Amino acid sequence: MMMKRNRILTINFVTLAILFLLCGCNNIKNEFNIVDYGAVSDTTIVNTKFIQKAIDECAKNGGKVIIPKGNFVTGTINLKSNVELHLTKGANLLGSSSLSDYSTSNIGAIEGPAFNKCLVYAQNANNVKITGKGTINGRGDKKNFPVKIGNTLGERPMLIRFVNCKNIDFLDVTLKNSASWCTHLVDCDNIVARNVVIDSRVNTNNDGFDIDGCKNVLIEGCTINSGDDAICPKSTTSRLTENMVVKNCRITSHTSAFKCGTSSRGGFKNITVSDCDFSDTRMGAIKLLQVDGGILEDITISNIVMNNVEGPIFIRLGNRGRKYDVPTEQVYNKKVESEGLPPGTIKNIKISNIKATVVSDIPERCGIMISGIPGHYIENVVLEDIEISYPGGGTKEDAKIIVPEDEARYPEQFFFGKLPTWGAYIRHARNIEFKNVNMSTRTPDEREKIVMIDTL
Repeated sequence: MMMKRNRILTINFVTLAILFLLCGCNNIKNEFNIVDYGAVSDTTIVNTKFIQKAIDECAKNGGKVIIPKGNFVTGTINLKSNVELHLTKGANLLGSSSLSDYSTSNIGAIEGPAFNKCLVYAQNANNVKITGKGTINGRGDKKNFPVKIGNTLGERPMLIRFVNCKNIDFLDVTLKNSASWCTHLVDCDNIVARNVVIDSRVNTNNDGFDIDGCKNVLIEGCTINSGDDAICPKSTTSRLTENMVVKNCRITSHTSAFKCGTSSRGGFKNITVSDCDFSDTRMGAIKLLQVDGGILEDITISNIVMNNVEGPIFIRLGNRGRKYDVPTEQVYNKKVESEGLPPGTIKNIKISNIKATVVSDIPERCGIMISGIPGHYIENVVLEDIEISYPGGGTKEDAKIIVPEDEARYPEQFFFGKLPTWGAYIRHARNIEFKNVNMSTRTPDEREKIVMIDTL
């Protein structure tokens, strides 16, 4: 009788153990499916509190928050340390079309106060990942988030903003249709973005990756179709953006493919861009800008194919001198005065193995431009093994043009107007080397191939 009772107890314990394993398998794997916390695939339901609950639970011991196949609408969610947000194939995390669903408590964007809100936010977090074959779609078109409401700038949330975070991975995910910048990383370290797709052209200021005062950054194998700057190192504080590698990326952009600046208070150091394809850029392919008193040095760009681009290379040392101590909207197409910080420096730049076809109906958007300001020279620039085809068409009158200095103006090449050269305009610079640089025009051009002013 006792043996039978013991046998029954043993079976019951085994059964309970199996049930525990079956019921608790997600916890053992540290996976937290948002559906288990109340989220519903329904575009009429806002799931912010359910997704946040899954994140908060996951953050207790670390793990993976699962966004399953379906359409899940949310407002601002806050990622935390040791949390991986994983979007399975067919998963769509959709930004709410209502501004009231976006938090006002996160650190905003000092360079664009209208972009203070965002969909996915993290602050002071370590070991954060966004992964998977799914999509984060901000649904940020101008109907949902207009650029202006009357005479006031409309609020337009970013898709992602991380502030003061470390060990960040973006792997395989698709980021789509932000209302403003797509991904803004501020004062972060150890960032990997690999095989990410960015497709964002539904509103203005649709930047791809904005890397602001960050260290140790790898952007690799990404495909970016952006309405504004595709990959844009920034520096809105005294902290440098440094030790950054961009490679094997395919980029199209309504503005620039790769741009350092314009915010450049601390500056940029030790940045490498290689083996990329830049196509259909409308306001410059490569732009290296230092206008706010910082440094820009040790930049290497190589093995780039440019098709149907405007302004293939623009290097500008200016004197805007912005401190970024208060939120400030950009001032674009007009002359301004310096805001106080002294001019910075640009030196040690090498750009090599470039093949470019420049296509533009706007003459101001053609040609290489390398320009410092009086008394402040761009130094030590090497252009090597470069082949560029330009449209041509300049006249003898164009050759007489005097290019304004515009020291403090927003640094956009075409703001300087038409250049007196069809190939390269170099001013206030020393130690500029051209090695095996072949430039040609497809139609006759009566301007000089290269114009150099105040060069040593």
